[in-house]
Amino acid sequence: MDMVSNVEGMKLLGAGIAAVGMLGSGIGIGIVFGKYFEAVSRQPSMEAKLKTNLFLGFALVESVALFAFVIAMMIFFK
Repeated sequence: MDMVSNVEGMKLLGAGIAAVGMLGSGIGIGIVFGKYFEAVSRQPSMEAKLKTNLFLGFALVESVALFAFVIAMMIFFK
């Protein structure tokens, strides 16, 4: 086993570990939308006020997935 294949294997492992952040983001997006629909079904008059918080929460959680993807690609292609 030479050093080059060992380094390549570690790069792939590191990129995979960095990509795990996207899994947590998917779960977070599901929670954000699930709680929004639960709140609106309980009190429909609050829909307009909650929609702003919905999109803010979605954007913040999605940004974590994008950061994880970028870091994984940087590791993979460097």
